[in-house]
Amino acid sequence: MLDESLLDAPEALARADRRDLLRGAAEAGARVRTAVRHAAEAGIGGLTPEGRPRAVLVAGPGTAASGVADLIGALAGAAAPVTRIRPTGVAPAPGALRWALPGWAGSVDLLLIATADGSEPGLALLAEQAYRRGCTVVAVAPTRSPLREAVDGVHGLVVPMAAAPHGEYDAEASAAGPGTLWALLTPLLALLDRVGLVTATPEDLQKVADRLDRTAERCGPAIATYSNPAKTLAAELADSLPLLWTEGEAAGPVGRRFAAVLSELAGRPALTAQLPEALPSHGTLLAGDFAAGADPDDFFRDRVEEGETLRARVVLLRDRPGGLSAYPAARELALGHDTPVSELEPEEGGELEAVAELLAITDFATVYLSLASAPQP
Repeated sequence: MLDESLLDAPEALARADRRDLLRGAAEAGARVRTAVRHAAEAGIGGLTPEGRPRAVLVAGPGTAASGVADLIGALAGAAAPVTRIRPTGVAPAPGALRWALPGWAGSVDLLLIATADGSEPGLALLAEQAYRRGCTVVAVAPTRSPLREAVDGVHGLVVPMAAAPHGEYDAEASAAGPGTLWALLTPLLALLDRVGLVTATPEDLQKVADRLDRTAERCGPAIATYSNPAKTLAAELADSLPLLWTEGEAAGPVGRRFAAVLSELAGRPALTAQLPEALPSHGTLLAGDFAAGADPDDFFRDRVEEGETLRARVVLLRDRPGGLSAYPAARELALGHDTPVSELEPEEGGELEAVAELLAITDFATVYLSLASAPQP
């Protein structure tokens, strides 16, 4: 059960936030600025590439690396195929994970490594394999890490991962933490801007940092729920099964990351799909056991010992309003089944700014849902 009174008690939220997740969300803009500086110091701005890579490969562990690969793929669009190299192994521990290049990878391809740990032997082996194949290797990793030495050893480029301004927050949450994604993603966006795959100039990245800061002000713990989009969304998602329906290429990765962090940080299930395909794929859920009015069992049975049943709630996310849209059909389908709808749309601005705002709101909402649902001491 969600304790909604906790949402409007900043001091109580701070006490409940033992993993410093709120601080991590608030510092995302600062992490972008630090990452831009690290990218410049590493020489990314002075690179003179001979041409675009044939393909981009992205490797790294956990939710952050998955989000980096997904976002890069959406932002690059048709400029080049982007493939995430998924890890294998017997456990999620750094020492047990292994990565392998696809058989077709070669000298015209670019390997990007993103890790908040840097101690994974499997990533060092991947960098060596890429060097033997002739792939260009670029990594973002903590300053003092074995991976940094390994990539340097194969003549790759390493950009130090931007640390949190006031010290790292709990490592338990770092892989899915709000600031970690931007610390890993930002230098890679600067690199891909230089090779012509995305548009992410230093000015664009400064706008992203500013948008993250403004969104953090709107979503901060001191802002009351009625005017705080993240707290409002958290309250709306309490005791529900979120159906995250996205519209727009850049909104898809936001929805998938939202589902991932809801599971990892808040322990909440969520399903995601892109419009208009979401309507047939999730439509049956709105009429089945998860429907708002569904109660297939005996009305007179004793429910005192039972928990509340999850009911579907549609969350509509799109990166840019306007134009031909499946939103009206989505609203009609949901409301026709008495299913409540939440909507998220960014303010006007560039594509990167829109993505930043949506990510910030959903990250804050996840944190509030996690804190207000956790047992209090």
